[in-house]
Amino acid sequence: MDHLPTGTVTFLFTDVEGSTRLLQDLGEGYRAVQDDHFRLMRRALAQGDGVELRTEGDAFFVVFPSAVGAVRAAVAAQRALAAHRWPHGEPLRVRMGLHAGEGRLGGDDYLGIDVNRAARIAAAGHGGQVLVSGATRALAEADLPEGVSLRDLGEHRLKDLARPEHLHQLVIEGLPSEFPTLKTLDARPNNLPRQLTSFVGRADVIAGVVSLVRDASLVTLTGPGGTGKTRVALQAAAELLPGFADGAFFVDLSAVTAPAVVPSEVAVALGVAEDPGRPIARSVKEHLRDKELVLVLDNFEQVVEAAPAVLELIEAAPRLKVLVTSRSVLHLYGEREYPVPPLDVPDPERLPDLRSLSQYEAVALFIDRAVAVKPGFEVTNDNAPAVAEICARLDGLPLAIELAASRVKLLTPRAILDRLEHRLALLGGTAVNLPQRQRTLRGAIAWSYDLLEKPDRRFFARLSVFAGGATVEAVDAVCNPDGDTGVDTLDALASLVDKSLVRQTESPEGEPRFGMLETIKEFAGERLAEDFDTDDAAARHATFFLELAEEAEPNLTTGEQAPWLDRCEREHDNIRAVLRRSLEERDAETGLRIVAALWRFWQQRGHLREGLRWAEDVLALPSDRPTPARARAHSAAGGLAYWLSDTETTARHYEACASLARELGDRRILMEATYNLAFLPLQSDDPEEARPLFEEALAIARELDDPDWIVPVMGDLAFVDVAAGNYAEAISLLQETIKLARQRGQRFRLADDLTALGHAQALVGEFEAARRNLREGLEVLVEDENLPLMVTSLFFFAALAGLEGRHHRAARLWAAGQARRESMGGAPESIMRVSNPTPAAREAIGAEAVDRAVAEGRAMDLDKAVAYALEEAAEAPDP
Repeated sequence: MDHLPTGTVTFLFTDVEGSTRLLQDLGEGYRAVQDDHFRLMRRALAQGDGVELRTEGDAFFVVFPSAVGAVRAAVAAQRALAAHRWPHGEPLRVRMGLHAGEGRLGGDDYLGIDVNRAARIAAAGHGGQVLVSGATRALAEADLPEGVSLRDLGEHRLKDLARPEHLHQLVIEGLPSEFPTLKTLDARPNNLPRQLTSFVGRADVIAGVVSLVRDASLVTLTGPGGTGKTRVALQAAAELLPGFADGAFFVDLSAVTAPAVVPSEVAVALGVAEDPGRPIARSVKEHLRDKELVLVLDNFEQVVEAAPAVLELIEAAPRLKVLVTSRSVLHLYGEREYPVPPLDVPDPERLPDLRSLSQYEAVALFIDRAVAVKPGFEVTNDNAPAVAEICARLDGLPLAIELAASRVKLLTPRAILDRLEHRLALLGGTAVNLPQRQRTLRGAIAWSYDLLEKPDRRFFARLSVFAGGATVEAVDAVCNPDGDTGVDTLDALASLVDKSLVRQTESPEGEPRFGMLETIKEFAGERLAEDFDTDDAAARHATFFLELAEEAEPNLTTGEQAPWLDRCEREHDNIRAVLRRSLEERDAETGLRIVAALWRFWQQRGHLREGLRWAEDVLALPSDRPTPARARAHSAAGGLAYWLSDTETTARHYEACASLARELGDRRILMEATYNLAFLPLQSDDPEEARPLFEEALAIARELDDPDWIVPVMGDLAFVDVAAGNYAEAISLLQETIKLARQRGQRFRLADDLTALGHAQALVGEFEAARRNLREGLEVLVEDENLPLMVTSLFFFAALAGLEGRHHRAARLWAAGQARRESMGGAPESIMRVSNPTPAAREAIGAEAVDRAVAEGRAMDLDKAVAYALEEAAEAPDP
């Protein structure tokens, strides 16, 4: 150990690109190449005072006392490798990664995240490329070798690292400096969540899972709670990512208990919105059909009845790989099971030396997590026996080890072991029906729980009522009403996060959220039921999210709709929990009020079928009297069915709403019901039948002096005129409603009426005015992230282009709209009354040109299609 530098050091990892292929091609002749490679590398490494720790195959792991020396050695190595005449007659390309960090020794090796970071930096590069971290650049930039400069490559997410790394490339004069895209998590499409802690050990497990996924379409990682199945799946997906052109996507099912919701959750993760008139599962299958993609389905054991849907996806998409985590297998044909083992642990009775001890995965994890809470922690001859026995007593379960390691901030390993032994022994005989490791994990959680003061225990138990996490505001209202626990909410959360009983994450806006691992959540729920106040906590939870839903409702069609829709999405699991509880407890009123408030959220964010299912389930609950909530829930169900193009269901619910409104004598609800009923004849061959219904709704709105309804009803009366061919009347009325919508900040209405006005103007040949209004309407929709109406707008742009004789554009935009409607939904086709311009385009420019334009349009994603539409609006008509 005396020869290894400590303090701030620089680590270098290298390996030969394509070495396996070379070995296969050259056979015994590869030995001469390898010998030359080793000789040249060692000569160059000595120039920077590098200490070679080890080689693995063709890879070097070297440490330098200074970043300047490390850079000098890497440059010398690349120049020597490039100048050498290789026995096989081709250049030998070696990739290199440098990272400066803490040189912390464990035995005669280095421990900590900085070693792993250097290895990951090297793995991101290509043969002949030298990548350096931001820390290395800062230390070496002022003293680079002659003919060498640094190129900033920006921030990149590296596999299993908690934060992105700012990477730079050494540009060496006379050597290649242009390389393909780095092999990082940013190189392929993915939604793999950023990990807040490093991945420790399990190289063999990851290699085994990766190999199995490459060979099989469906791999299920099994094991009891706490074995780290999710982390293994995420790490394997990150390793597989570079080889899959369409990326890797993660679907968290931890808060889902209804198997029917699984296809919707997959759709959300993949960005597939519901298509009116077709099951979401079919849309997902069509989306995946030609994709080369890894799909990770996490926590599948609670929705195992959805297993046939997984098999359907695999059968529909031949290049799809599905990686499932579950406590049990799915029992599907072709499924390959991979039981995730615990981390390897030492035998406390036959302890190895310190260096060998730190190579055990369980010990390495304990050290890594202990250092995170107590930076000076290290394994010594004195505490090594206790650390080894903690890991052994916890059977190598990662969650249990993390819980134990978090206590080194307050306790020595010996003290941790003393408490842990007592708790495990106590719980070992109380749950004999559980597997041994599950009892052990239960013991570890209970041990941490028992270290809490009683007020913190009550607070912790109450957190179990949340699904999918919660904000500080929600936690305060539900877990600590009026401070009744006697602790400060923030202090209690910080304490529970510190003890690894609660996890903290952040929303995209930076708002902190707090949640629990499912195993811990189950334990907390048991404690809440046995020791505290399940019913009261659940009631507060329901009240909070009901109030949130009703606060959101008026904002879901205004200029504030995007942040409110995002907020509803983040709280969707909590909302589902409240709805589920309302069904179980036959609390119709709570469920009906939530449905009435949130149907616009379900509609705009692609949860149409799920929303309609909730609506019909709560409407099926008995009631001893009619209520406004029931009437409005019928209205919501009709609206959801309308966007699914289910006319029969739409009419049934709209008529039920009108009947209840009359029975209640509620003029406001009757106005809404009458307005809704008008959309049924508006889609028929005689749109004029809608006019008296809209006029009746408008009269009630004026009677109630309700501008929030007056403007929409006037706008849709104008659309009756458009449908009936009364274009002058429609244009005049729409100009009035647009003015009113601007004054009142009714963004949803503003965009809708601008689009209708543009369409009416196009039909009378006022093309410039039409283009201007369609453009403004679409810009509003883009700003507010109203996806279904953004899709709908494409058809109106296509119609305008067709009327102007811009046939290529018309065909592209119409095809883009059709493709996006298939994947994301849009207004019902019967309501738009826009003529398809493609047949006229075929007459004008020929079938071949139109087919090409259609193919180009269908290939556009929504962003590209919208940009193309706006570009069209800004340009003069083409020939």
